Amino acid sequence: MRTLTVHQLGRMDYTAAWEVQRQLARQRSSGQIGDALLLVEHPPTITLGNKARLDHVLAPPEVLAARGVALVQSDRGGEVTYHAPGQLVAYPIFKLSQHGSDVRRYVRGLEESVIQVLASYGITGERVAGLTGVWVRGGAAKICAIGVKLSASGVTTHGLALNVDPDLSGFDLIVPCGITDRGVTSLAAELGVAPPLTEVAERLITQIAEVFDLQPVSGTT
Repeated sequence: MRTLTVHQLGRMDYTAAWEVQRQLARQRSSGQIGDALLLVEHPPTITLGNKARLDHVLAPPEVLAARGVALVQSDRGGEVTYHAPGQLVAYPIFKLSQHGSDVRRYVRGLEESVIQVLASYGITGERVAGLTGVWVRGGAAKICAIGVKLSASGVTTHGLALNVDPDLSGFDLIVPCGITDRGVTSLAAELGVAPPLTEVAERLITQIAEVFDLQPVSGTT
């Protein structure tokens, strides 16, 4: 079984974690390393995907600055999203040719990994036709956003953001993923208590490894 080297980055600025992704993606592309997974929390940050509309950032720059929220143009797919402490962010650095060479299938695999994590807490995670991510309560609220990039050499970067216990009021600063008629939620909001982020991280590692048929091992960055 191929290995999955897991790097626990702790809390790190979005741009710093992005640079770690790029370094590992170059190494994965050249065959220096196998598949890797970065787990990280970001300080308050709004990111714009390649389909994002700037008017979906609802707060002016001075309000973002006053609240300590960074604004970053990313090269991932998707629209506008929000990161904050209490949100578990996972960045798989995979050689897609070893996982079916199909981006849609890959994204479905990420969704399935999160759905299984939610199931372990007694929460029913769902897909919504035509939308990316994982939802709860019949699609009324998103609990996990997904946005990925595939390099010319077939290596994935970016990934998923699972809301464990972030301050959900930060999502009021944006139109999350360009969707106006559905809400945003978290594990803490659904359960009434916040599970430890480290516990959720371990469950997510297990599920990603299972879905993509990999053996997780600890790594350092």
